[in-house]
Amino acid sequence: MTTVHVHAIALGVESFGDDDAPLVLLVGGTTMLSWPDALCERLAAGGRRVVRYDLRDSGESTTADPETPAYTLRDLATDAAALVEALGDGPAHIAGTGVGGMVAQVAVLDHPGAFSALTLVGTRAVAPGPPDDLPDHDQATMRRLFARPMPDWTDRDAVAEFAAAGAEILGNDPAAARAVAARVWDRTPGTAPPVQMANQMGMVFSRLDCTPRWRERLSGIGVPALVVHGRRDAFFPVGNGEVLAREIPGARLLVLEEAATAIPDAAVGEVAEAMLTL
Repeated sequence: MTTVHVHAIALGVESFGDDDAPLVLLVGGTTMLSWPDALCERLAAGGRRVVRYDLRDSGESTTADPETPAYTLRDLATDAAALVEALGDGPAHIAGTGVGGMVAQVAVLDHPGAFSALTLVGTRAVAPGPPDDLPDHDQATMRRLFARPMPDWTDRDAVAEFAAAGAEILGNDPAAARAVAARVWDRTPGTAPPVQMANQMGMVFSRLDCTPRWRERLSGIGVPALVVHGRRDAFFPVGNGEVLAREIPGARLLVLEEAATAIPDAAVGEVAEAMLTL
């Protein structure tokens, strides 16, 4: 792991594979650890240089004020294009998961010369506010998820257990979520609740300016695209992925029948194979 400076900010990055291989840039959602190690390794074994990175206010990237971020969704998209330029390996296949998928969509639309392919995992085409005609969060699941008391953010084990319980509510693997949360805690610069919530829950993204809308521009995406979505995703139900695949020209839809919001270990090979064909 290292940091790369773009636009006077530091982005925490980790690389897998041959430095001379074609670049796959994995946008964190919000930290790089939202991308499974096993997937990074499979892509690298398939002849790619894989770089995953932390969004601002998470992980090893510049942390300022997660409660009042002084940047927008479009700034995060510009970060992605600048990172490709700094790495010197463009154009890149960009992939985003969750909120990182929104960053990836806008990055391809605003900086088309920087990217050669697009993968979107468990995301949607609008933010913030009403979801248009798209299926919204499952409200019963959200009530269970957000009714829980916050953990003691200074207690690593408590934070890991909080993440495991949330994963069980969402239909993800609690053991995997517990392990990732502990790693995220170790990389978080401090235990202040806003900083921990930005790293563990991505709450900083809910405070971002995500205007203007970009859904109406999806038909202008001119690179090969893959949309991956869990059939059991209660946060962004699978209809969001189906719409992305319809509205992005030529996009392939890969529905993971047994997955929720996270890519399970059992699906890593299938996802990697689909990404390598782009």
